[in-house]
Amino acid sequence: MACLWAFGLHDIPLDFFDTVGHVMILRSINFALVLVFSCLAVFSQAVQNKSVWKSVEFAIVKFNDEAPKSWSMYHIEKKGLLLVRLWKRYLLVNVKDEQTYEIDPQTVKLAGENVEWALADKPSEPLETPDWKTRDVGPMEQVSFRLGKGGSILQLQIPLKMNGQPMY
Repeated sequence: MACLWAFGLHDIPLDFFDTVGHVMILRSINFALVLVFSCLAVFSQAVQNKSVWKSVEFAIVKFNDEAPKSWSMYHIEKKGLLLVRLWKRYLLVNVKDEQTYEIDPQTVKLAGENVEWALADKPSEPLETPDWKTRDVGPMEQVSFRLGKGGSILQLQIPLKMNGQPMY
């Protein structure tokens, strides 16, 4: 705030202005500039704000009917969105819309057992995922789909609540 005041018009001697009205206008302009710069700073922080994705407990991931050697699954408050890590690859899985997006690993930041990633970094086009199937298998919801036309099959088993609704 002090740096913005240094750029203000307060250094001009008051006898320069012939009326008090000019001083009020200049103070209003200074106030407006401070307000605009403050709003821009808050907006830029909000745009860069990344969501914390928490680890999904008791989930199962299969890649071509085998357990991958390295994988993780994360969720946020919004149900139906999962961030799946397979080796060094990240996929955003939207269970409700039956869509999958490949995520740039550089945009995902590890934070202990969780990761930080902003939904704003989601690509505009989803991957082609034919053969999408969803079914209940006991206390789990099983989602399976093919990555590309002739690609590998990814199967996710997500825990269900006692009432049969997905936990995540």
